[in-house]
Amino acid sequence: MPRTVRGAIPSPNIWNTPQVYELENRAVDPDDIAGAAMRKLRPWQGATVLDIGCGTGYHLPGYAAEAARVIGIEPHRDLAAAARRRCAALPSVEVREAAAQDLPLPDASVDVAIARWAYFFGPGCEPGLRELSRVVRRGGAAFVLDLDATGGAFGRWFQRTVPAYSAPKVEAFWDRQGWQRRRLDLRMVFERRADLEAVLRIEFAPEVAEQAIAETPGLELAYPNVLRWRYF
Repeated sequence: MPRTVRGAIPSPNIWNTPQVYELENRAVDPDDIAGAAMRKLRPWQGATVLDIGCGTGYHLPGYAAEAARVIGIEPHRDLAAAARRRCAALPSVEVREAAAQDLPLPDASVDVAIARWAYFFGPGCEPGLRELSRVVRRGGAAFVLDLDATGGAFGRWFQRTVPAYSAPKVEAFWDRQGWQRRRLDLRMVFERRADLEAVLRIEFAPEVAEQAIAETPGLELAYPNVLRWRYF
């Protein structure tokens, strides 16, 4: 059996190094700025929450603490299995193997859909966005949280790693789709220097990662993001 479902777009960092990506998840946004911003726009207390690209399920227990039902969607079968193990004791959480453009959910069955660090390339995401329009019920909202490639050192390192990335084209794409945006000044805070360096090495090209490590003293770095959302 293939390790991924048909139509999945590779995510090299978490697919290839899930243990290191776990360190990144632990480090990102210790102040929960992103979560607070999303809940202010559309609370998920008692709601059905969909996590698209849930990976090993890091965020699923947090959603389950407030939501009535939580569904994780993950196209990589090994990661989906890890997410199920993580949430085995949580009866309100289920994890399904699927791609964003083919969600195994009924029409109008979700109140809040969230995709963290999965949609920042913009063009090409249209099939997944159409699926959101199908599964999110009226009065619901969808959120996309992604790196702000125009901001700070992290954005500079990203653009050096992915030189074909065009921030203006991405912004134009989301504008055409009718999504709103807000910049969030997040940060990463690590317990050990070795963890910080390992994360930078899975996020950037080798020479860029070494430069990023040299430019980053201590255990913390700024991580500018953009929160995008649409109401249905």
